[in-house]
Amino acid sequence: MASQGATNLDYLVPTRAQEIIKRASAKASARDVDIAVTKALGVLQENGVYACFLYLLAKEKDISKIVVEEMLNVLQNLGRNKPSSLTPDVVLRHISENVTHDLERLLLAKEVLEQTLIYARYGAKARDASES
Repeated sequence: MASQGATNLDYLVPTRAQEIIKRASAKASARDVDIAVTKALGVLQENGVYACFLYLLAKEKDISKIVVEEMLNVLQNLGRNKPSSLTPDVVLRHISENVTHDLERLLLAKEVLEQTLIYARYGAKARDASES
């Protein structure tokens, strides 16, 4: 990955995952965060990046909005610009034009977003265990 300097993925991914947990846990229980992130991860793994954003944007929950924002932050840290707004049509057009059109970018984005959601999922499970 060569661009304006290498991005340290071992720092970026857990940092964004922790931010998902911190922000989402302020709005919902750790169990609800775990469920939401697990579902998003399943869509990402089975259907891809665009489908994952589509799924999350179709939800009207605070958790989904937070996950979308943090996933966009991950992509921004990989050298992609953020969309001009967080409305579904703008975000989906942004993903189509800036992520999915290039196979190399798409594969990197999927891998990094998947790892972010996995860390967020485990973080939510850890928080749920400590709340119990």
